[in-house]
Amino acid sequence: RIGPAAFLTVQEGCDKFCTYCVVPYTRGAEISRPYRDLMAEAERLVEAGAKEITLLGQNVSAWSGEDAKGRVTGLAGLVRDLARIDGLARIRYTTSHPADMDDDLIAAHGETPKLMPFLHLPVQSGANRVLRAMNRSHTAESYLKLLDRFRAARPDIALSGDFIVGFPGETEAEFAETLALVDAVGYAQAFSFKFSPRPGTPASSMDGQIASEVMDERLQRLQAALNRHQHAFNRASTGKRCEVLVERRGKLPGQWLGKSPWLQSVWFEAQCGPGDLVTVELGEAGPNSLAARVLEMA
Repeated sequence: RIGPAAFLTVQEGCDKFCTYCVVPYTRGAEISRPYRDLMAEAERLVEAGAKEITLLGQNVSAWSGEDAKGRVTGLAGLVRDLARIDGLARIRYTTSHPADMDDDLIAAHGETPKLMPFLHLPVQSGANRVLRAMNRSHTAESYLKLLDRFRAARPDIALSGDFIVGFPGETEAEFAETLALVDAVGYAQAFSFKFSPRPGTPASSMDGQIASEVMDERLQRLQAALNRHQHAFNRASTGKRCEVLVERRGKLPGQWLGKSPWLQSVWFEAQCGPGDLVTVELGEAGPNSLAARVLEMA
């Protein structure tokens, strides 16, 4: 048997050619695995004990294929069909590119209960000049409008992102635009990195390489802001009732750990085991996890 949360690679490669990224050179063009293979593998994962499946890809939202009836479908269609598998309780996907988030995928977040209210959508910077230099196809404004559409479809959606600080030529004012975007979104969680020149990528030889100590200081400020918002999101969850998918034992006797629909780590005391779905009331919120009180077992 496998764990209660499994992963299913649906797509590999990327055609976006962001100037800092080696993926298009090392992984090649975007390739989608066939629909029939994915449905069969998902059914095998569920039979082996998976209650949650996360769909993976370098650019997972670019997946496309022909469904069982020969119709061309995208990630939203795949998600809807996976949701029909008996025994599969939860579906997630990562990582996406803003250019490939279509109307159908946005709608699926509001129409498919098994698709969890969580979206990881990398933005990388809040400064439009930096985004152009990165060859990102979005602006800060178009990114925020896209998030608004997801929130309209699923008001309780939790948002996550990726950020790069110290991209060549980034000014203090442009870094401040990234901090402003972070405050505008209010991320539930996020990943942030210092720019690292990858050999062979256009950004590695750009003028205006940022000194390491400047990147260190900016990353600390960015992570402080992201941590503040993550803690605020957790505190705002206090009192909510939700299902937690039990993943493993905690450090103390009788304690268990699992994930909320919003991908928060939740700990509680109960007579249960990995793979159980437990209804809880979320309680004390820390920066990285929440305590909970068990209300009922599935």
